[in-house]
Amino acid sequence: MGLGKIVENFSGILIAGISGKILHGILGISLFWTIIAFFIPSNIYVEIPTILIGLVYFFKDKLSQEFYTFSKKEFSLIFIISLVILFCGSFYPYILDHFGYYVPSIKWLTEFGLIKGISNLDLTLGQMSIWHIFQAGFSNFSDPFLRINSILLIVYTLYIIENKNWIHLCFLPVLLLFSQSPSPDLPVIIFSLIILNEILKENKNTSLLFAFSVFVFAIKPTMIWLPILSFSYSILIVKSNLKNLILGILIVLLFFIKNIYIFGYPIFPVSIGDFGVSWKPNPEVLKISSQYAILKTYDMQYSYQEIQKFSSTDIIKNWFLIKGIKSKINILLILSLLIFTGYAAIKKKGIYTLILVSLLIKTALVLIFSAQYRFFIDAFFVIFFVIFYNYFNQKKSITVFSVLSIIFIGFLTSPNILQTYLPSFRLGNFMGKFEMKQLYKPSTYDYNNYNSYKIGNLKFNVSEKYPYNFETPLPAISESYIFDDVKAGIFPQMIDEKNIEKGFIWKKLNLKEKKDAQNIINSINNSYKQK
Repeated sequence: MGLGKIVENFSGILIAGISGKILHGILGISLFWTIIAFFIPSNIYVEIPTILIGLVYFFKDKLSQEFYTFSKKEFSLIFIISLVILFCGSFYPYILDHFGYYVPSIKWLTEFGLIKGISNLDLTLGQMSIWHIFQAGFSNFSDPFLRINSILLIVYTLYIIENKNWIHLCFLPVLLLFSQSPSPDLPVIIFSLIILNEILKENKNTSLLFAFSVFVFAIKPTMIWLPILSFSYSILIVKSNLKNLILGILIVLLFFIKNIYIFGYPIFPVSIGDFGVSWKPNPEVLKISSQYAILKTYDMQYSYQEIQKFSSTDIIKNWFLIKGIKSKINILLILSLLIFTGYAAIKKKGIYTLILVSLLIKTALVLIFSAQYRFFIDAFFVIFFVIFYNYFNQKKSITVFSVLSIIFIGFLTSPNILQTYLPSFRLGNFMGKFEMKQLYKPSTYDYNNYNSYKIGNLKFNVSEKYPYNFETPLPAISESYIFDDVKAGIFPQMIDEKNIEKGFIWKKLNLKEKKDAQNIINSINNSYKQK
């Protein structure tokens, strides 16, 4: 709140109240920390001064007085919802990206900051979301268990109650499933719903609407529909001056620079916009990654060769007929878009048409690159929100929140329910059971078994008999990327063998290095055969 107040003094106010200041604070801190991450790690020396400055302004500007604006009933509701959020956020993380992407990214950021060409070491690290920079900065002292998403859900609760937009309560129980990990999916859904709400309320601060929309895109580029919508709203409805878009343009430039620095191209994982930097990934590795994305589109149920033989009809038909729950989600997406198209046609309001066009553009892009259900799940939230915007009052919303919260808490406390009745939802198999100690210490996994190897000038570590490196000392490489690199005949190397902070490039393997690499692959494969 304190830092948000500082940001508001310079940028103006998009959303009034406590939640608005916190959201401004998140924006300001994230962007500032992204800039300094190019030069220093996001360690405790970054975190402590930030906290102290925020506290100074919190007390100096007497921001605590804003909490007295809540009535006793509102405060009781905030307290109850917060308890539900904190309880759900205390469970073991189960999203696989937590172990293969979120935690490794945060470890690199806290120990070294942004590293040039880090995608050459492990391609997944080339996306390092701004949300993980934000989480990394608070992971040294304030939030060592990486539960920043739970805090954001409480902020979302404050926004709902401050603004009396009760329909948002219907989404909270679903979002509880993202509270155990620093998943970028949660902030982009929350921010997009808030921005969408402000647009429907005809908020005229187009500068901040576009800036926050671009910030959401910078967290997760699959949210491309939001900056398209806010840009269209600014130009076509509000008739705003183009100079009001400058802040958003600066944010997107920072996003592109960050990506070029760590990945080599402006948008991960697409090799569009080649600036010819020496640390960009090997084309063959990108090709393997692209093929894997296509396999994921069909839930790994077909080989790449089979998919290549699909006719145009087969591409669509097989996407709808994937075995398990994902085919139902794919069908529901198309039905939802058709329903929303009809809704927009009936209502004949310009803003609904802009929302529809923005969603259709986003859906088309996702279908072209990798039509995985997780990339368009936000569309369901948006369509439901717009259609039922005026339907859910406080009583209905609290009822829906209560019922759905019981259901989702049931899933978390008894994951065997999901495993039994929804076996195609694979994440249910990774949910840990409830433990009493999580009531005072959030549940986390530890896995410190690893082996060390060397190829060329790179000494690296690999988890033993486990595909991810969330606890492995840096520099660490995932098994799958070792296999991909060797298959491509290359391997990552340090730009300066005496200084890891100088970054990584790839180089072709010579005969000795090929032999060393094959020995490493044999060692990894043999480790799984050992009892």
